[in-house]
Amino acid sequence: MRSVMRGMWLLALAMAPLQAQDSIPPAPVDTPRHDTAVLRPPEPSADQLKYLGGLKSVSRGVAQLRSGVDGVARAEGTKDTARLRRAGEMLGGLCGTAGSFMRQGRATMKPNVYEDSARVKARNLVLQIDSLLKTLPVCDTTARKAPSRTAGTVSGRLKTYDTALQEFRTSVAPPSPAPLTTDPATQP
Repeated sequence: MRSVMRGMWLLALAMAPLQAQDSIPPAPVDTPRHDTAVLRPPEPSADQLKYLGGLKSVSRGVAQLRSGVDGVARAEGTKDTARLRRAGEMLGGLCGTAGSFMRQGRATMKPNVYEDSARVKARNLVLQIDSLLKTLPVCDTTARKAPSRTAGTVSGRLKTYDTALQEFRTSVAPPSPAPLTTDPATQP
């Protein structure tokens, strides 16, 4: 008798979680639901991926240019001519190496892979990259002699590149979804 009672008690313990799961009432049907669908932009084509890959390589070269320009700016702040000369030499070297990254990336950037306004922005970005590339041989030779002037020229070209890059990124960026409201009265 004792083992029968013990078996029934174990059976009751085993059934308790099942009963607890069944006792949860379902959510009412008229509960307001928030629309969670997110608009996804179309996947980029293979040619667009090549363009973006080229842009990534160009960005590596641009980062090197920024490093060289920043080094010259820091050296100008110290008023140490030897340090400024070394920073100019560094900028000249970085102009050479940045050029190789930028030329390699620019070769794969074909603006006609985009449509409408994105094509215009992509073409403008390519023109700014070409402008930077034309500056680099001069930068390579004159940075040692006149680091401040060369850094100023490169910095100006970098600013126009940044503007074109920002415009391009906003033209190919996915549209942001409409904000969700939490007021059930405004839900359809």
